[in-house]
Amino acid sequence: MHLTSPESIKGQVTRAAGPAFEQMLVGAGASIASMPSSEIYTGLQTGVLDAANTSSGSFVSYRIYEQVTCLTKSGANALWFMYEPILMSKRTWDKLDDAQRDALMAAGKVTQDYFVGEAKGLDDKLVKAYEDAEVKVVEMSADDYKAWLDIAKAISYKNFAEKVDGGQTLIDAALAVE
Repeated sequence: MHLTSPESIKGQVTRAAGPAFEQMLVGAGASIASMPSSEIYTGLQTGVLDAANTSSGSFVSYRIYEQVTCLTKSGANALWFMYEPILMSKRTWDKLDDAQRDALMAAGKVTQDYFVGEAKGLDDKLVKAYEDAEVKVVEMSADDYKAWLDIAKAISYKNFAEKVDGGQTLIDAALAVE
């Protein structure tokens, strides 16, 4: 069995990556078992889990391919990604002169470009490791992605907008990023 559409997760016990993602999965009919990524292998091995969501690097380093028959790889229609910003306090930023700010922004751009390539490399390593282990590798269709997005908007986005001060503004800003 492969998990690509919301219908495919119904009745499955899964480990997700955070409350908003969990809400979306529950909205599609899944049950959630909360655990750190380091426990996914054992969860799958013992039958506590049917499926899991984690980073490409964790899927490889924890050898999850030994416990699964199918991988839904990231691609054009991926549902989840790791956003890992570098943050600086406003107080510290305000103490910098224009040359220092420009240098930090330029370094940030170089770093961003580098890590986009590194993330793609992790995704490629993931697919190769799973194919080498003879795990079926599938990709989500655009229709599957849209169905998941509809559930997310109705449940996760709605909850975030209602429960977080300025939540809708944050959602709008995140969706504006390409």
